[in-house]
Amino acid sequence: MQAARVEYIAPWWVVWLHSVPHLGLRLQPVDSTFSPGDKSYQESLLFLVLVAAVCLGLNLIFLAAYLACVCCCRQEDAAQTKQRQSCCITWTAVSAGLVCCAAVGIGFYGNSETNDGVYQLMYSLEDANHTFSGIDALVSRTTEKMKVDLEQHLGRLSEILAARGDYMQTLKFIQQMAGSVVAQLSGLPMWREVTMELAQLSEQTGYVEYYRWLSYLLLFILDLVICLMACLGLAKRSKCLLASMLCCGALSLLLSWASLAADAAAAVGTSDFCVAPDTFILNITEGQISTEVTRYYLYCSQSGSSPFQQTLTTFQRALTTMQIQIAGLLQFAVPLFPTAEKDLLAIQLLLNSSESSLHQLTAMLDCRGLHKDYLDALTGVCYDGLQGLLYLGLFSLLAALAFSIMIGAGPRAWKHFTTRNRDYNDIDDDDPFNPQAWRMAAHNPPRGQLHSFCSYSSGLGSQTSLQPPAQTISNAPVSEYMNQAMLFGRNPRYENVPLIGRASPPPTKPKASGAQEASFCGRGAAGIPNQSPMGAEDPPRRPASLLPCSPHQKCPQVLGLLRGAIPELAAWPCSRLRLTLARRGVAVRNGPGQMPPSESCMFSPVPQP
Repeated sequence: MQAARVEYIAPWWVVWLHSVPHLGLRLQPVDSTFSPGDKSYQESLLFLVLVAAVCLGLNLIFLAAYLACVCCCRQEDAAQTKQRQSCCITWTAVSAGLVCCAAVGIGFYGNSETNDGVYQLMYSLEDANHTFSGIDALVSRTTEKMKVDLEQHLGRLSEILAARGDYMQTLKFIQQMAGSVVAQLSGLPMWREVTMELAQLSEQTGYVEYYRWLSYLLLFILDLVICLMACLGLAKRSKCLLASMLCCGALSLLLSWASLAADAAAAVGTSDFCVAPDTFILNITEGQISTEVTRYYLYCSQSGSSPFQQTLTTFQRALTTMQIQIAGLLQFAVPLFPTAEKDLLAIQLLLNSSESSLHQLTAMLDCRGLHKDYLDALTGVCYDGLQGLLYLGLFSLLAALAFSIMIGAGPRAWKHFTTRNRDYNDIDDDDPFNPQAWRMAAHNPPRGQLHSFCSYSSGLGSQTSLQPPAQTISNAPVSEYMNQAMLFGRNPRYENVPLIGRASPPPTKPKASGAQEASFCGRGAAGIPNQSPMGAEDPPRRPASLLPCSPHQKCPQVLGLLRGAIPELAAWPCSRLRLTLARRGVAVRNGPGQMPPSESCMFSPVPQP
């Protein structure tokens, strides 16, 4: 017995888990001896599940209080405070993601360890079941040979050797030995019920383990998907992903606490079994197998004797005696009765096969094989399996912590997204630096066609709207570039003018006469020129009206085109406007063709040095 206890020593985590207080539902102490059929013991394990449920309730209450504080409290809108909150949310999400990934890694290891331990238990049960089935098969086969086959051969020999009384006595002695062997074999324990129970236990264990392993695997995948959703939601500032992450995170929080409750109950119950497994096995096999046989296999002491030693010894002696008697008949009776040789040889072959079965039976009944299977089963359950349950419990705790942090940081991120969108909405839509202008232009229908900047037809003609030309002409007016930008869903503003046609010369101030300075850069819809003296107020705004372009006069034509982008240009003189646009890369130059130098004003990009 002492040698067996040296072979199996309960690990420290078994002792630690076994020391957990066992309380009933009424908080009364319960015996910690493993007895799954006892109602009070079942209540002690259920009490652990209720403790985990209480912890889940406290966790949800804390999260609800925290979220209420976050949603109700007003915070400062300073830029520095917003930046600090954004950094805090980011690092909180990163920390929660790292904790969740670490928890999933620990969970994968614990799930694998538990699966290995359970399968080691199943293999041990199958090996023991194979051994017990082999013992029953050998005993039943040997008994059948002695009762049926041997009796048939002895009956025929009795007819053949009936004339000789001494030979008939030998046959009766052999028959008595066969009966003694059958009696000894019938005294061996029958393992049929044990094998059925072991097969059923192995099947149920494999069934439960498969779905347990698959459930944890799906839980790990769900946790990783939630972490990915959180990262994408914060990176893309997507409220949809953030809302999905919060819902799935709440579900995973519930599942984490549920898995923790199941792991705690299973770990404590397994530790109660692993502290004293021999006692539990002796109790459940008391009515089926004798205590002596059970102890022989559980402890397998080298100093102890086998309970089957006397039976096997009697079997061996009976077989030896029968073989000697059959050999004598073959030597002396066959010369007198040749017809008896066939039955005597058949009996000799039957005794030889029985002796071989005896050796196999002796090996199977030996305690070393079954005791090894017993120790392997204990190692799988109490070492690998229980250790894996502890890792799974740690995974559940870390996952619950990580998702609690994510759920707490979610509303702050939501408010941060809302504040950021409100700040964007406060920006003027006509601001060329507004990032939402590009998105708004794609949803708004394009405006009507813009007239060219300072277009000119013949002296008697009228102004016509220009169609957007191809961008292959380098000296195209800026209005055409703006029309092209408008066609692609963008606002026709000055900053959107593409800097193509860089071969145009730098702006020069043309020398023009007074008549030329008073000439028109374009005509209105009715062909009536508009002139405004220097210093006078701007005339009333009319559609497509074009005013004179003089170095000493204002340029309302430029204002009419750039009014949506730079309304401050209304009070600028033309010279200042030319210089400003030249610095920005666009030159107001004289138009080519049949017009006088100052009667056509067109824009072109300034070549870059």
